[in-house]
Amino acid sequence: MKNRREFLSGAATLGAGLLLPQAGSSAQSRTPAATRIDVHSHFAPPDYISELRPKGVINPQMFDWTPAKHIEEMDHAGVATAVTSISPPGIWFVDNPTARRIARICNDYAARFSSDNKGRIGIFAALPAPDLDGSLKEVEYALDTLKADGISMYTNYGDKWLGDPYFAPLFEELNRRKAVVYTHPISANCCRNVLMPDIADSAIEWGTDTTRAITRLIFSGSAAKYPDIRWIFSHAGGTMPYLVERFNLIAKSPKFAPQFPQGFVAAANKLYYDTAQTANPAAMSALRKVINLSQIVFGTDYPYRTCSEHVKGLKECGLFTAKELLAVDRTNALALLPRYKSV
Repeated sequence: MKNRREFLSGAATLGAGLLLPQAGSSAQSRTPAATRIDVHSHFAPPDYISELRPKGVINPQMFDWTPAKHIEEMDHAGVATAVTSISPPGIWFVDNPTARRIARICNDYAARFSSDNKGRIGIFAALPAPDLDGSLKEVEYALDTLKADGISMYTNYGDKWLGDPYFAPLFEELNRRKAVVYTHPISANCCRNVLMPDIADSAIEWGTDTTRAITRLIFSGSAAKYPDIRWIFSHAGGTMPYLVERFNLIAKSPKFAPQFPQGFVAAANKLYYDTAQTANPAAMSALRKVINLSQIVFGTDYPYRTCSEHVKGLKECGLFTAKELLAVDRTNALALLPRYKSV
């Protein structure tokens, strides 16, 4: 197997779609005051766009994404490092061979983006799930060869949410590796483009699906069974903070009480939650009432939203002291991503 240096030097031979325009920025040229670590930051390789654009399943906002624009936005908002993941909708709706090919293209592209911007760009690698064999192979390649920071997964794969026993072989391997798993919501089979005319699924359904995944992971026992997986959930946990009273009652029921002697909230506080699209007083207040400060990490959903909007929103929401804001912006993420301490 080629080592990482050999891989990166040969990446240009993998196809024109893999080549990156130089971003013209490095760890040395960023804003000196940049400290933030963005764990919810999207990219879209040209080959990924080419594959999905004819199907009409990718947001047109991604068509104009470039590495240079990404770095420029980070610099403008004082973001030291962005750990990137492919933009929704992901790759799981195609056949297994195609999904494996696209996952590899996306992960190789991310590795080149990271190499060209050392310390600035991290990698949450894509998987061809629900193809378990393909996913296990890609975990090995991403973590061992590309030295990715973690793995990205979606909240559901058709009719299977995170926590479903189907994922046991994959979760066992991720737990063995003590992997960071960043999650992103996506529409489930039940609720795709049919419920609210003219209202995008992302507005309502994705927050709900994040909640489904969190509760499935916790109440299925998977979170306890695989305690060394470090989970990050998007958008302040979706609707979970608002429904916590209901989940507390479920956890106290005869079926679940022995499993949750400390209640639902204690289990939920073993997960991490990002601030993407929720940097406002209502969402942050709800999250802070349920989740410890140490479990909240900075996320922006770039390029769907700007990094600067989230910096402003978190500063002005009135819920964080300067010390607490530093924890959200950076320190909490370093517990998951210690390699960026020197960045």
